[in-house]
Amino acid sequence: MSPPTPTHTADAGSYGPYGGRYVPETLIPALDELVAGWHEVREDDAFWADYRALTENYAGRPTPLTLVERFAPGRRVYLKREDLLHTGAHKLNNAIGQALLARRLGKKRVVAETGAGQHGVATATVCARFGLECVVFMGAEDMRRQEPNVQRMRLLGAEVEQVELGTKTLKEATSEAIRDWITNVETTYYLIGSVVGPEPYPEIVRTFQRVIGDESRAQILEAEQRLPDAVIACVGGGSNAIGIFSSFIEDEGVQLIGVEAADAASLQQGRPAVLHGSRSAVLADEWGQILDAHSISAGLDYPGVGPEHAWLRDSGRARYLPCTDAEALEMFEKLARREGIIPALESSHALARVDDTEGDLILVCLSGRGDKDLAEALRAMGEA
Repeated sequence: MSPPTPTHTADAGSYGPYGGRYVPETLIPALDELVAGWHEVREDDAFWADYRALTENYAGRPTPLTLVERFAPGRRVYLKREDLLHTGAHKLNNAIGQALLARRLGKKRVVAETGAGQHGVATATVCARFGLECVVFMGAEDMRRQEPNVQRMRLLGAEVEQVELGTKTLKEATSEAIRDWITNVETTYYLIGSVVGPEPYPEIVRTFQRVIGDESRAQILEAEQRLPDAVIACVGGGSNAIGIFSSFIEDEGVQLIGVEAADAASLQQGRPAVLHGSRSAVLADEWGQILDAHSISAGLDYPGVGPEHAWLRDSGRARYLPCTDAEALEMFEKLARREGIIPALESSHALARVDDTEGDLILVCLSGRGDKDLAEALRAMGEA
């Protein structure tokens, strides 16, 4: 008997024992408004026509599959090329959808958090496209590591707020974005970047990112006349992974493999706890205090993960494996030199587990391109 498919109850925002809403009372009306708006547009053909038109004619969907024969000789490994999407990563799929939703709700101001900067760039991009005020919170350490993306956000008209608290990375940036939202809840839409946060955000982001999986499934069936043996994706908060996994969950013969940074592996080393409004697997001590996470990849050093990933792990439907900084750097260089594709350091983590995966036909989500990571990667490799 196959493991159970994760169940989601829209009203409760639950994925088994995970998910839900753990927020200050101030945010309950805003979340109720968001739920009502989301349920309305979810069934609105005109909304989805606008979304499809923007993803195709503005963002550049569908993105192709690329067979990388020199990367993995003797096996058929395909990359889903989200690095070729406008702005350079999968984050734009979600940003377009939520910007349309914010506009439907009458919000003129948007706040967002960002780690690697790709969600911040995507948010700044859609705000420029729709004429919305944009504020992006980013940790000081991530701003240092991802300076090109900071420059892009500012060029696009966003205000980038530097966060100096704690580890000065994504966890603190998210906390500051939520504080801003609480303060300005009447006028502001919080455009969250991953399948985390209080209900209904995990469902919203999953829905907009499912385009990755739907395209991949059709494309690999056309190319190979069968489904892959395994689908692999990196996992920080987990949006690109849920996006590609979602179209294969009911295919029990397809392995689903998420790859976390070894020092930010909440699904392997964490415990059930609450972080940023929902219950999931979190790096926390026995009293529930959140622990620091680390990764050379600014997009993966987050101490939590989307609640659906925790349920996929518990049900046995997906496996989650670690990848060290050194392994990711090796894949960063290997894909560049053997295939002429420079991957994001996040995506490099997924590539690191290809050789360990059973099967001859493997599908990997290349969630983004590596331009943003060149300085940090070359410094770490001693070539700067």
